[in-house]
Amino acid sequence: MGRRGYPAEFRRRVLDLLNAGRSVASIAHDLGVSDQTIYAWRRQDRIDRGLIVGLSTAEKAELRAAKKRIAELEVQLAVTTKAVEALKADADPKGGMRRSR
Repeated sequence: MGRRGYPAEFRRRVLDLLNAGRSVASIAHDLGVSDQTIYAWRRQDRIDRGLIVGLSTAEKAELRAAKKRIAELEVQLAVTTKAVEALKADADPKGGMRRSR
C-alpha cells in the first residue's frame, strides 16, 4: 500500500484522518505527502476491506514473491540446461567421455 518510504503506521494514520472527515488536500499539505499518494492509499485500503474490486495488499505480496521465485527457477533452469549441453558436447557418441586435448 503506497510508496516503500512511508511506514505502514503512517499510512494508517493518514487513512484515519480521512475517515475522520479531513480532506485529502489538507492532509497532503499538512504532512507533505502528494494528493495522488493519499488517493492511492485510500483506494488500496478500500480494496483490502473488500469494498472495491482489485488485488489486496496480501495478494500483491504473494504475487511479487511468486514472480521472484519464478525468476530464480528460470535462472536455475538456464544454468542446468547449459551444464547438460556442455556434458553432451563432451560425451563420446559411443557412450564414453572424450578426452581433452
